[in-house]
Amino acid sequence: MKLDFIDVDHLSIAATNMRGKGKDPDVSDLLPSVRARGVLVPLLVRPNCAAGHYEIVAGRRRFTAVSAVAREGGAVKPIPCAILDEGDDADALEASLLENLARVQPDEVSQWEAFVALVKAGRSVDEVADSFGFERSAVKRILALGNLLPRIRTLYRRCEIDAGTVRHLTLATKSQQKAWLALFCDEAAYCPTGHQLKAWLFGGNAIVVKHALFDVAEAKLAIVSDLFGEDSYFADSDAFWSAQMAAIEARKAEYLDAGWSDVVVMARGDWFRSWDHVHAGKRKGGRIYVEVRDSGEVSFHEGYVTTKEAKRLSGGGGSDDENTPAAKPVRPEVSGPLNAYIDLHRHAAVRADLASHGGVALRAMLAHVISGADLWRVDIESQRAPKEDIAESVETCPAETAFDEKRRAVLAVLGFDEDTPTVTGRPLHRPPFAPLFARLLELPDPVVMEIIAIVMGETLAAGSEAVEMIGVHLGTDMRQHWQADAAFFDQLRDREVLLAITTEVAGAEVAAANAGEKAKGLKSIIADCLAGANGRTKAEPWVPRWMAFPPTAYTSRGGVGSVKAAAQAAFELSAPADPDPDQQDRESGAEGTPLAA
Repeated sequence: MKLDFIDVDHLSIAATNMRGKGKDPDVSDLLPSVRARGVLVPLLVRPNCAAGHYEIVAGRRRFTAVSAVAREGGAVKPIPCAILDEGDDADALEASLLENLARVQPDEVSQWEAFVALVKAGRSVDEVADSFGFERSAVKRILALGNLLPRIRTLYRRCEIDAGTVRHLTLATKSQQKAWLALFCDEAAYCPTGHQLKAWLFGGNAIVVKHALFDVAEAKLAIVSDLFGEDSYFADSDAFWSAQMAAIEARKAEYLDAGWSDVVVMARGDWFRSWDHVHAGKRKGGRIYVEVRDSGEVSFHEGYVTTKEAKRLSGGGGSDDENTPAAKPVRPEVSGPLNAYIDLHRHAAVRADLASHGGVALRAMLAHVISGADLWRVDIESQRAPKEDIAESVETCPAETAFDEKRRAVLAVLGFDEDTPTVTGRPLHRPPFAPLFARLLELPDPVVMEIIAIVMGETLAAGSEAVEMIGVHLGTDMRQHWQADAAFFDQLRDREVLLAITTEVAGAEVAAANAGEKAKGLKSIIADCLAGANGRTKAEPWVPRWMAFPPTAYTSRGGVGSVKAAAQAAFELSAPADPDPDQQDRESGAEGTPLAA
């Protein structure tokens, strides 16, 4: 390695540079120093391109800062550089990673990709761990994450999926990852995340290897290791249960050979109820009860008889003999059936009273939606966009800003953290019902109605009939909430539609004069008319027909989601309802009976 000063125009970013992908990094913290004193710490470069030119292995932020100063018109001197030996990708990548870890922490996905690249370049896991001061297990975790499908890594880099979901996806095969991605991209499908994802991957319960009663190494079953925890799991649950039940039968035979009267293998999922049994030794007819959980865990309850058998065997007496049945355990005050009787009657009484108190019912319903309940499932509209520019357009639009301001006010009223992304609870992040319901009872009706409006907005499905019906009822004027932006024009490509829009904003004469213009030219005309630029007369506030309430299409070809949803809503409104026999009976009589009679 040698030191030299190299002109800026002789430098470029290397493919191995850890930050070599994506947009230029933020260098606002470096610019003042670079403007005043230039680059003080040498860049790591290597001669891996044209003669006299070098590519930057480490130091992209310093190079970006110098380039920014040059664009400003400032004086730029040659940059000090440490020149690596030519062609050593592993050394180059390692130098870049070390430099970035020491300065600005790279995102996790960049670490995964860099470690994978190091291993492919010849570094062992132990060498990577030693170089960067990581535990060997930590490097293995990073490498596991690096083996995810590129699309999943991109979703995590964009924070569209959380760390828990990514962790469980490391347990998935490539085909399972592809199947999960298909669910994730299908807005109409349920996509498991977090802990639900693990159950989905393993077809129900994830069976931990430590629950096996058999020799796992000898069985040679497929094992999936969770590098983020201490457990490993069986990939094939059917194969596990075949081996597990064979091991249970072997243990059963051992108990019988040892002199136990019986071994009862309970049905999988049944619980051993200790209060219905009493301890009893072998000589008193005690049995072995084998409890088999769905998780794969097996418990052997040794020396028990039922309470009825215990009474018969003991004859009501007692003894200090260890084989004499122990005293009967204290039973609950009420039995299971009596508990159910109590619960159902109290439920019937409360809902009878609730039927006359709409305000309380409204608050209870709202609390259920926010906090979740066993009989409720409410999903939040994720507003997932197929492209980043569309997502950014929605996130920054005036309508979303106005809604978010009202949402923050509701969060404050309910005593929630104002940085919480939604009022409506999400799986594993749901507030408890009781304090929420108590708070809602304290609030006046107008405030409760504002909370309902926010929760309804959060759970309103984009592109649904509900959006169409509510928008028409409210008379929503899109011109007050939306203006054409770059993301809109990027997706607008149909010439027939563009000509129709040109007619709307510029007039029929302009449209006819530009009938042969390409799509790009038509977009420019439309944009100029909307902005009143380049000599064009500024058009009135405008929205495309598909975005109005109600929406219409520009052509007979169809394929517009908003128009389809509106048509479906109109059809359902006009379709006759199924006849209600009870209603027909009431209408056939001379007089009806009042609802509340």
